[in-house]
Amino acid sequence: MRTFLIDRGTVPVIPNNPTRKRMQPFDPETYKRRNIIERMFCRLKDWRRVASRYDKLSINFAATCYIAAIVIWWT
Repeated sequence: MRTFLIDRGTVPVIPNNPTRKRMQPFDPETYKRRNIIERMFCRLKDWRRVASRYDKLSINFAATCYIAAIVIWWT
């Protein structure tokens, strides 16, 4: 999984298992900030249309996500 993420150009933020023999580099501060993104996705999934993706076209789905994000930010 880590190699897949690195190949895509992202930084893996996966905590280590304490029983693992070879520990991978891990930044706990970045892991804490990841929570912000996860909470945003959770709030977006509260919107039924976004969670079940009723829109057929990707541009319509993106517009629905934008509207939901704006309403979440506004309230």
